[in-house]
Amino acid sequence: MLDLDDPQSVERAAAEVIALTDNRLYGLFNNAGYGVYGPLNTISRQQMEQQFSANFFGAHQLTMLLLPAMTPHGEGRIVMTSSVMGLIASPGRGAYAASKYALEAWSDALRMELRHSGIQVSLIEPGPIRTRFTDNVNQTQSDKPVENPGIAARFTLGRRRWWKKCAMLLPAINQSCAIRSPWSPTRWRCLSACCLPARWTKLSTAELKRGMPPPCKTEID
Repeated sequence: MLDLDDPQSVERAAAEVIALTDNRLYGLFNNAGYGVYGPLNTISRQQMEQQFSANFFGAHQLTMLLLPAMTPHGEGRIVMTSSVMGLIASPGRGAYAASKYALEAWSDALRMELRHSGIQVSLIEPGPIRTRFTDNVNQTQSDKPVENPGIAARFTLGRRRWWKKCAMLLPAINQSCAIRSPWSPTRWRCLSACCLPARWTKLSTAELKRGMPPPCKTEID
């Protein structure tokens, strides 16, 4: 089993993939990750390092190890699962958002560096989706799994709606124009953050915080 938090595990996985594909790889989908939730003043350096290790450093290491198996063919696609949190942060999710902001910048730089190689780099930016992701979320201080979706429930897509989105998303990924693919009701907040003055973003954040339980209890029953 691949553990992105373990550099040796990443090395073994990359070597196995290269062996199975006879050093001819045409696609890579970096989809693994988890979230550390809680106010930033409750998150230790170790927790922050673990967040980046799984969501960013592991993806970087795996991609760099597999890239030599892609470049000789002059074509290929690298798809990165980011998040709308990589476009705009929200209270209590600063650590997770920071790791996704890093992944966004990294993907943009890699896309430019590979522009003459025939390898394309795409980003998927989902919002809250009803999956088992919250099983892997840890909240600071109590360090318990998140069981209550809290304010995210307002924007969460059900599985049926998500599959409909995937039906439209997959063909888009196969096209060269699909650099970013944001999918969730929160995409409108991301667009407004890019187009509207900062004070409107503050109002939007205030709306998200309305009715939020006290810090460190936002996701736990």
